[in-house]
Order: sequence, then C-alpha cells, then structure tokens
Amino acid sequence: MYVEREASVGEPTSQERRTADQHDKRILGNVVQCDGARATISAYADDADGAITGLWTVGKMISINLGTTRTVGLVYAIGKSDLAWNSDGKNAIEVSIELIGEVRDGAEPGAKPIFDRGITIYPHIGAVAHRIRTRDLQAVYDLAGRHSITIGSLAQDEAIAANIAIDDTLARHFAIVGTTGVGKSTAVSLLLRKSIAARPDLRILILDPHNEFAASLPEYCVRVDSKTLDLPFWMFTMEEFAEVLFRGRETVPEEIDALRDLIPLAKNLYRNPGSGAYLRRGSDALTADTPVPYRIADLLKQIDERMGMLESKTDRPTLKSLKTRIESAAADPRYRFMFNSRLIEDTIHETIGNIFRVPHHGRPVTCFEMAGMPSEVVNSVCSVLARLAFDLALWSEGKLQLLFLCEEAHRYMPADARLGFAPTRHALSRIAKEGRKYGCYLGVVTQRPGELDPTILSQCSTFFAMRLANEQDQAIIRSAIADSSASTLAFLSSMGQREAIAFGEGVATTMRLKFERLPAHLLPGTAKREEDVTSKAGEVDLVAIVERLRNVPKPQSQAMAFAEVVDSGRQAGDPDYRKAPAAARVQSDEDFDTRYGLKPATFGLRPQND
Repeated sequence: MYVEREASVGEPTSQERRTADQHDKRILGNVVQCDGARATISAYADDADGAITGLWTVGKMISINLGTTRTVGLVYAIGKSDLAWNSDGKNAIEVSIELIGEVRDGAEPGAKPIFDRGITIYPHIGAVAHRIRTRDLQAVYDLAGRHSITIGSLAQDEAIAANIAIDDTLARHFAIVGTTGVGKSTAVSLLLRKSIAARPDLRILILDPHNEFAASLPEYCVRVDSKTLDLPFWMFTMEEFAEVLFRGRETVPEEIDALRDLIPLAKNLYRNPGSGAYLRRGSDALTADTPVPYRIADLLKQIDERMGMLESKTDRPTLKSLKTRIESAAADPRYRFMFNSRLIEDTIHETIGNIFRVPHHGRPVTCFEMAGMPSEVVNSVCSVLARLAFDLALWSEGKLQLLFLCEEAHRYMPADARLGFAPTRHALSRIAKEGRKYGCYLGVVTQRPGELDPTILSQCSTFFAMRLANEQDQAIIRSAIADSSASTLAFLSSMGQREAIAFGEGVATTMRLKFERLPAHLLPGTAKREEDVTSKAGEVDLVAIVERLRNVPKPQSQAMAFAEVVDSGRQAGDPDYRKAPAAARVQSDEDFDTRYGLKPATFGLRPQND
C-alpha cells in the first residue's frame, strides 16, 4: 500500500483542494460497476501520448467523489479484459476496489474530515475516482481522541504515523502472528516499550522459551530462570503437582486418590504439629489445592503409616509406587526450584512479589526464561503462573494491572485438546474470557495460528498479522477479520520485514503499517547472537556443555554424612582409632533430610555420641 503525495504531471492546483475547475488529469477513472462491498472502475493504464502513468497499483487507497461525501476504497486487483497490450493507443483497464468506508467534511469551515466505517451512499455509475487526499487518509486512521501510542508509520505513506489505542489493545487482548524471521519478537519488544511508557502502572510477565527478551528490555526487566526461580511445591495444585510426579505421562487414578487424601494431612501437621493424623473438618479445612506449606517428609511419613495399616494391604503397591515417584522428583535436579528450600516456610508473599513485581522498583517486567527446561516442568510452572496472575488481578480489585504475554503460545494452548497440559489451557482460557474485567490481560505471540486453540484466538480483539506463508494460518486470520477488509489479507504472503496488517478494536480501521526500527543493541536475542559469534571463533568447551547437560551440582569438599573420617596420625590398635575428631564431623548441606524441609539430624539418622 502507498499513496502518491505529490501532484501528478500537469496538475496546477493543490491535492488538498477539490474544486470544479481542477485539472482533468486529477481524475483517475470512473465507476462502471458496484455491488454492496466492491466496485469496478474503468481507467487507462497510459496517457494520450502512450506513456505509462503507473497511477494504478494494488494496495493503493483511492476515493470516489459523491459530492458531500467521498467513498474510500482499496485496490485489490487490476487487469485488462482482453489480456493484451496495445502499443499504438491507450489501454483501457478494469480496477477492482473494496469499499472500506466514507469520509465527509466537518460541519465547521476548516474542520477535520470525519471517517465512518461502512457505506451509507454507494457510488453511482460514472462517479469520478480520485487519488485520496492526505487529510482524508489521516481521517481514515484517526482514533477519535482515544489514548494512543505510535508504533510505526503507514505502509502507503510513511509520513503518516501508525497509531493504536493502547488501552483497548491491552484490555481486550491482542495477538501477533507471523512466520519465522519476519520480526515478531522485535515487534513485541517495541510494543512492550511503548506500553510501559504509556501505562507506568502495568506489570508484564513474559513466558520466554528462547531467552531473548531480557536483552531487549534491560532497564525494565528482571529475568527468572530455573536457577533463580523459587516456586515451592506446596503452591502447586493437585493437577500441577501430579504433572511433575508423572513427568507428563498418564496419571494412575489410585495414586492420585491417595495423594489427594494424604496432602491435607501433611498440611495439617505443618500447621498443628501436635495434632497427629487428625484432620479438621469445617469451613477452615485444608484441601490438596490450598496453597499452604507442608513438608515432603511429613507426606512420606503419612504414606509409610498408610502402608503399615492392616486394611491397606491391597493398596501397598500403589502407595509404594507413589512414594518412589515423590522421592525421585524431590531428588531430580531439574526440580530444584521446587524442592531446594532448606526449611519449609510460608514464603508465598515474597514469591509472588518477586515474580509479579509488587512493588516493581522501576522494573515492571519479568522474563521467565524456559530454554532447556523439560516440558513437564514448563507445563506445571506456566499453569501456576497463569493461575496466580488471574487470582492476583481478581483479588486486588483492579489495583494490579497485569499483562501475561505468551511467546510461542501454541506450545501451551494447542488446538488439539489431547496435546498440551489441561490446567495450563484452563488457566489461560480464564484470563482470555474474564481477565479484562479485573485488569489481567493476555498477549499471544505465535508463528502457527492454525495450531492455536481457537477459543483463545477468538478472545483476542486486536491482531497484528505479519507475513504468513501457510494457507491454513492465513485462513485462520481471514476468519477473524471483518468482511469489508478481507482483500487486505491478500498481502499476507508477500509483506516485507517489520510490516504488519493491524485490525480489530485497537485501530480505527484495518491498517497496513511498518513498525519502527529499534536500535541494534535492543533487538531481541542480540546479546545471545553476539555470544554465539564469539564462541564460534574458539574451540567448543565440551566440559561445560556436559556439565550443563547433567545439571548436577559439583560435589562438596566436606565429608559425606555416612563416611567415617580417620585421623592419619593414629594407628590401628590405638584407642579411638576410627573415631573422627569433633571438628571433622560436619553434616552435609546436601543431605536427604534438609531437602525435605527438616532440620539436620531429625529424619532417619541416629544421634551421634562423642
């Protein structure tokens, strides 16, 4: 799309004027056919001298003069009926346009033109088609006083800023779609920067599967990864905790039932250490989903006691399998962020405050970096974060404005209900359907909209469609756009870098725009690419790669708890030969009991006597 702002050759009057004595060369053609949505204009591809004018091109906006109003149309097809070119005379062509709306002048002299979507007066046969005026083009994309931000310029006229209504874009959710390499991440980074400037109260949580956004928002961002994340296991719901235990495989109903019965007992033991196995019933009763701390050691103790009961003889294989799963997950270094706490404490306030930036201390953005994390960990953690985001916005009564941005959203919300993690899908669906009422907004970024859950996509009211080559993905976008702008999507497979077609609640009408250019050091993934280039110059550090692959901490230099330390100055037969000096007997920080939230020498260890 573009607009020729300069006057054509031989036009003595300004393009901004429209008078009866204006030169005839301003006229481009005449309407010869019109229906409810489209019109055909008869024109010539060359002038009387045989020179090709190039005035008609696909993507150009034109206006049809109807006296008091001007109908705005978009050229989507040009052709000659005989498909032959005549070099000796003028060549008649047929121009197909799609009717977008109409512009009328303001009531007051000198007032700005006003644009209305839809057509009230249709062009008549013979109506004159003109190049659209700059003031009319500005009126087409005017937001009528809504709080707006500038994210680029119009593709058809780079002198006109491309504005979006930021409040409507956020509150009614938005989606950015486009194939790999078209600049989605750069567009997201630009949009986030503009949003933070316009909405200083906005908190943003980014699910970043490629670890690239932290470098593009260095002054606003706090990065969280598997090493720095502190999300205790007791904050997980029953389904989320089961996803961790079963590693993404199908759950065993008997084990889940046992876990649902035993977790409330462990929580009750934490709150009331002397209550034993007695579980309170009533309004203050605990459930497996209540975010109350408990110890894994207490949970294992309850499993052991259940296995020792005579009436549980048939359930012992199930309980033994469940115990093995829990011990395996607690010992897995990939779940260190869940089970690494030395002492179980009620740290929910600190955890939520750090993740959702309350208070934000000048850094309202949290990048959750997930590269290298196993899928079952990602599923559970994303479910917890999405659920907490909605609950925070709900119970803050609108005081907390939060944007939950999902990069590669088709990973969490696939169209196939058999894929993905159901609690994550439910949590994100809840944000999409109800979040705007409470100040929790959803941003969806994906390269495959055809693989995304249609329910989620239908709740996004503003779309930024970048280049899409897949026919199925294009069909998804066509189903979301208004019929009056459907021809705009003919450009989806041929748009350039940083170009997008924006439509929905956040813009006045369907708009083809070009995003602003970000500085090179603020492009997403720039620091990572520079590091890769530097590392390619030398040899591959295979030792470092294997250490990251194993993800196991190095052994401590301290003696292990079960090893006996021998004094090298003593000999066999001397008294106290195998007794370690008092200073040498040190309890390891990595011992079994501390991982389960108990103090040293309290779980399964005999007291050591001097």
